[in-house]
Amino acid sequence: MKHLDRIYVDFHVIQTVPPSCVNRDDTGSPKTALYGGVRRARVSSQSWKRAMREMFCEDLDEKDLGIRTKRVIGLVKEELLKIKTDMPVKDAQNMAEKVVKASGISTEKKKNEDEEKTKALFFISRTQAHSLADYILANQDAADKDIKKEAKRLLNQNHSIDIALFGRMVADDPSLNADASAQVAHSISTHRVDNEYDYFTAIDDLAPDDNAGAGMIGVVEYNSSTMYRYATVAVHNLVEELGGEKEATATAVGEFAKAFIQSMPTGKQNTFANRTLPDAVLVTIRRDQPINLVGAFEEPVRTVEGGYVNPSIARLEEYAEQVYDQYVDVPEKAWAIGMDGQAESVNLKDLLQGLQDTLIQDMESFVKE
Repeated sequence: MKHLDRIYVDFHVIQTVPPSCVNRDDTGSPKTALYGGVRRARVSSQSWKRAMREMFCEDLDEKDLGIRTKRVIGLVKEELLKIKTDMPVKDAQNMAEKVVKASGISTEKKKNEDEEKTKALFFISRTQAHSLADYILANQDAADKDIKKEAKRLLNQNHSIDIALFGRMVADDPSLNADASAQVAHSISTHRVDNEYDYFTAIDDLAPDDNAGAGMIGVVEYNSSTMYRYATVAVHNLVEELGGEKEATATAVGEFAKAFIQSMPTGKQNTFANRTLPDAVLVTIRRDQPINLVGAFEEPVRTVEGGYVNPSIARLEEYAEQVYDQYVDVPEKAWAIGMDGQAESVNLKDLLQGLQDTLIQDMESFVKE
């Protein structure tokens, strides 16, 4: 399959995050970043992508999702036992080890562990695990070079939606890499942020009545912010990773959009109950290049009263118009929630439906060789 054009979907979100510690560093403090000369609240892209993958599990079938694990051999063994239920477990284990090792994935068996595992986490779809199991069961006596060739081929097709979106990197064997079709930026506050500290105590319920002291004391660091979040999906890459299936590609972008807009990392969630939804969303379709509009906030938003949301939305709209006027054309299509500007005002349901319908139509520029 070849593509005749490029299609990028850009996602821009303004979102208030209340007092919380959504994403922490190695010291337990909320992550931050210096931008525009001032300290900003930050949530890493890895943290938000994990939250998105968790949301995928709510809406997508298990077969459409990948598993990031070191237990690849065990996963293939499970598939073997599903295919042939009367197979001895030991035989399934040996066959799974044979095909996984032949594929080029490095494995090791540590002391005091019964199971051999891959040396690094490996992102694999259930369909790929099933394909490996099905192949080795039917080709137990095949030559090692033939098993290696076929195992690599099977691991490079039938990618799950999340593998196609977020990619797969295999340091030991780059031939097993999968290019990511999506990019997610670190989210940062549109304004300066200073971390605060919550001093808390816990009472021992069984302490004697004459004991007025606390059973435990502690401190948790937190901040609150209005954040700018950005992500982009290269649809022309995604459709190739998903085998040219246009409807599956449109569905994948729709699920990505929903998860990016609605998900929230779970750090300290029980403590802060910080689940919020965006205050404003802008989704655009472009054919030239993806555009991160974080430059709108290089000069931090400042406000005496009235909050940061409205000034941040206004700044984003103003900066987008400036970029369109000076560097690139306006988007081919744009939808907005909670903001005006050069976009169709919609709710989330209509945004997702309109996005998928438009992409299916736009992907008519893709043809199979």
